[in-house]
Amino acid sequence: MSNALKRTPLFDEYAKYGGKTIDFGGWELPVQFSSIKEEHDAVRHRAGLFDVSHMGEIFVTGPDALAFLQNLLSNDIAKIATGQAQYNAMCYEDGGVVDDLLTYKLADNHYLLCVNAANIDKDYDWMMENQHQYDVTIDNQSDNYAQIALQGPLSVEVLQSLTATDVDAINYFRFEENVDVAGHKVLVSRSGYTGEDGFELYGSPEDIKALWNKILEAGKDKGVVPAGLGSRDTLRFEAGLPLYGQELSATISPLEAGIGFAVKLNKDGFNGHEALVEQKENGLPRKLVGIEMIDKGIPRHGYKVFKDGQEIGEVTTGTQLPSSKRNVGHALIDSQYAAIGTELTIEIRGKQLKVVTVATPFYKRSK
Repeated sequence: MSNALKRTPLFDEYAKYGGKTIDFGGWELPVQFSSIKEEHDAVRHRAGLFDVSHMGEIFVTGPDALAFLQNLLSNDIAKIATGQAQYNAMCYEDGGVVDDLLTYKLADNHYLLCVNAANIDKDYDWMMENQHQYDVTIDNQSDNYAQIALQGPLSVEVLQSLTATDVDAINYFRFEENVDVAGHKVLVSRSGYTGEDGFELYGSPEDIKALWNKILEAGKDKGVVPAGLGSRDTLRFEAGLPLYGQELSATISPLEAGIGFAVKLNKDGFNGHEALVEQKENGLPRKLVGIEMIDKGIPRHGYKVFKDGQEIGEVTTGTQLPSSKRNVGHALIDSQYAAIGTELTIEIRGKQLKVVTVATPFYKRSK
């Protein structure tokens, strides 16, 4: 691995657990510890612990913080209370996506934005560019924070064994600050990127490094394992959660990507508002659909999709699902072919192989 790759504060812990690292957007991160399938299954049935310290933390404070974020983001920030998190898209004027992110309301006019690792600098620059006349301070604190995500049905039980705070009382997309977990003060958010119940813990690099080991120790007898990027991707894909750079990008709008629930078009203008209203009124040119192989093969990111020999889109993510062994994908295609049950083909190594559009998500947890 080149020394140029960035490392999280947990990097030295990976080897203890057999972590195999890869270059992920300029970061040297673990793709797996045991195997992608084992880690995927652990999160679905027990729990897994992810190092997500590469994610960015940008704070927005000041008298105009709410007005600034209302202009910057697609969701209605006025609707969230202190202690609540909200999923958002940050858009360009043409409706393309700068990034998708979580917005935490820490107090009136005090917000934390958790952004994608590869987009930290771009997001910060975009925010500064859009500061205009707003009286806000935009503070990129990404280097001073680390973050881990405990995900899976046993996450409440495992985390509860380390704290006096009733973590099950923290509702989904709610959070508490300064929670004492095994002697370390952290922000505990009931959220995640796997389709399972779970928590994301934000704190100083020292606190999070200590908690990584303490949580794995507390969960060892229950089958809790460290998990890498490989299973993080299969879990989020199976649950129908988009990945920036695949389902979302500067050339894919949040409406096309199927995250319209996070776009409030009835809110006063925000970046990209006009373009998105136009898309909605004129009908979306493209839609994200599920596809499943009829022929033998696995769909992969970037593979072209065809109808009667005419190219109509491409695969954004595809894999063989670890649990069901179905060969499936997400594809962004011309809307007229998006109806479930439509037969299409994809090109794999020069061959046209049959696929059919299917319902998504491929997995939903029973509540």
